[in-house]
Amino acid sequence: MHWLILIVAIIFEVIGTAALKSSEGVTRLIPSIIMVVSYGAAIFLLSLVLKTIPMGIGYGLWSGVGIILITIVGWFFYQQQLDLAALIGIGFICVGVVIIQVFSKSVTH
Repeated sequence: MHWLILIVAIIFEVIGTAALKSSEGVTRLIPSIIMVVSYGAAIFLLSLVLKTIPMGIGYGLWSGVGIILITIVGWFFYQQQLDLAALIGIGFICVGVVIIQVFSKSVTH
């Protein structure tokens, strides 16, 4: 169950970050409200996950997967392009997430 909660926390964090971009410096009301609510939900859910998953692993997965997803959102919705170095760096994050999930005994609680 903690993995499902972590996935939902990541989704809320990505929604909050996309809303932060859309808020134009927190000057637009609706995106700003979405941002605050989404970040609040993300942090609350992450706090639940950290009861069963070690903090470094939980936060590492939360932030790493969040980076990957917000990069995709930026590309599709904001036409943000990445250079080769950025793509390689994000590729390393993906590899790190896979290594943690497949090989780490720290996540088998």
